Amino acid sequence: MASIFTRIIQGEIPCYKVAEDEHCFAFLDINPVAKGHTLVIPKKEVDNIFDLDDTTLSELTLFAKKVARSIQSKIPCKKVAMVVLGLEVPHVHIHLIPINAESDVDFKRAKLELTPEEFQQIARLIQL
Repeated sequence: MASIFTRIIQGEIPCYKVAEDEHCFAFLDINPVAKGHTLVIPKKEVDNIFDLDDTTLSELTLFAKKVARSIQSKIPCKKVAMVVLGLEVPHVHIHLIPINAESDVDFKRAKLELTPEEFQQIARLIQL
C-alpha cells in the first residue's frame, strides 16, 4: 500500500506544493512548528534515509538545499534547520524549518494553526 506521501506525489491527496523535479517533491507540513516548515521527500518510496541509494540521497540533499535557500530568502529567519525525523510515515522525509533559535526545532510544542489561505500564501512565496 502506498504511503500517504506517495499518494500526495500522485495527486490523490492535496498538498501545498513548493517544488518538484524528476526525483523529489517538496510541500508544506500541515502541522508546522514554524511558518514555512516544509517536507522534502524522494519520489521513490523508501522508509529509512540510509537505505536510499547514493544517487537518490544526493539528489534529495541537493533538492533540499534549493528549497532551503528559497525558504531562507523569503521567510524571516537566521537559518533553516534540516531534520530527518519521523516514524509516523514510512517514507523518507526531511523537515526544513525556518529558525531563529535552536529551541524553534521542538516537535513537542503546539503546532501552528494556519488557514488554507495562509498555507497557500506561504507555498507561493517560497515556491521554486
